[in-house]
Amino acid sequence: MGVEETLHHIPALRRYARLLTGDAARADDLVQDTLERACVKWSLWQPGSVLRSWLLSLMHNLHRNHLRDRRHDDAHAALEDVPEPAHDPIAQVGVCMDLQQALAALPAPMREVLLLVAVEEYSYAEAARLLGVPVGTVMSRLHRARERLRELMSEPLAERPGAALKLVKR
Repeated sequence: MGVEETLHHIPALRRYARLLTGDAARADDLVQDTLERACVKWSLWQPGSVLRSWLLSLMHNLHRNHLRDRRHDDAHAALEDVPEPAHDPIAQVGVCMDLQQALAALPAPMREVLLLVAVEEYSYAEAARLLGVPVGTVMSRLHRARERLRELMSEPLAERPGAALKLVKR
């Protein structure tokens, strides 16, 4: 098995990166950085282990490194995230924007667990291994993330922390 096997995992990597970063451009950069790291560190991958898990671990670690390095980078914060249109861009745009804002409002550890378990469909044990935390921590973070997401999605938009849209009288 060679490096070309990573090509099959690009859609999952891109999906996870997009959800982690909340920005299409940064997500693409993160996927590219992950694939570059995989090529450089290919000798560290253990044949017989799950390649997708290894790639997601690389991505997770790179994302944390980027967050640590760019903690106070205001240039990216000023840019608005414009969602890529689906086949019908108008159909669920309100719900998608609400969900995207709610996900962004979650603390990073909760968001990471929620994305791995709910979106990428990893088991608790696999997510714990990827994140380097105990299974109980994954379960706790997942529960808190779901509860917080539920709260955020039920709050009116104007009351959410960091809400970008304001209600204006006509």
